[in-house]
Amino acid sequence: MTPLKSKTLQSPAAAITAAVERFDVCVVIPAYNEEHAAGPTVDRVRAALASLPVSYEIIVVDDGSKDGTRLAAERAGARVLVLPVNRGYGRALKRGIGASNSEYIAILDADGTYPPEALPKLLELARSVDMVVGDRSEAMRNVPFIRRPAKWILNKLANFLARQKIPDLNSGLRVFRRDSVERFIALLPDGFSFTTTITLCMLCSYMNVVFLPIEYGKRVGNSKMRAVDFFNFVLLVLRIVMLFQPLRVFMPLGALLFVLGAAKTIYDITLMNLSESAVLCLLAALIIWSLGLIADMISRLHLRP
Repeated sequence: MTPLKSKTLQSPAAAITAAVERFDVCVVIPAYNEEHAAGPTVDRVRAALASLPVSYEIIVVDDGSKDGTRLAAERAGARVLVLPVNRGYGRALKRGIGASNSEYIAILDADGTYPPEALPKLLELARSVDMVVGDRSEAMRNVPFIRRPAKWILNKLANFLARQKIPDLNSGLRVFRRDSVERFIALLPDGFSFTTTITLCMLCSYMNVVFLPIEYGKRVGNSKMRAVDFFNFVLLVLRIVMLFQPLRVFMPLGALLFVLGAAKTIYDITLMNLSESAVLCLLAALIIWSLGLIADMISRLHLRP
């Protein structure tokens, strides 16, 4: 298949044709200061897809880079979209998805950690599901040791709230149907939590998501993640689950207060003196359960399929 040329190098007529052309799959690659990895990543994506009987487009979204990321991606033959200032990983992905025109959308980081060679298998699986995620569970040796405890805590929390095991919550390599992701675009954030959000949105909506083990490599350049992002991820997990499955938050919290209130009531009865704290715990449990039921009804009416 003839590699696609960058939109900036096309004639006006060719640019208009490309804008309306429908592809089978579009690979969106967000990039921020990845001049050394962007070009090789595009080359590997093209090599992985060239033998498939599908039409494809490669879009690199330069998220306000201050180096030669744009030029490297253009030289590799990608269509390049440029954000004038750094807006975030999620914003870059949404920009690329919005500019694409394809049945399937693949996303891939530009830092060399994810194997584009896995795309054919992911695309094959995507024909019968809503999203296929590249699972790094067996290949997380390259994740810095200092980040592993935070990832473990985040994954355990997400597994509990989503009521299922999530092999890889925030993998940056995945393929999804356009209509499956577009229904959640308004909920997807501009930061690194884009992938975490779309995973939870689909799982909590009972959509069909499968995980394919991949080999996770050593990144080229420096990580853009910050320590504060862990706390943002935890807050995000709670917010998404509150949107789709609020009873997973309200019911355990109400049960905890009810048990405390019941235990305190029994203790107070032995002293023949019912305390205010016991009554408040029992009332708080009833209020929280009531709020949970209301939130669940709202979720069923407006968010669930």
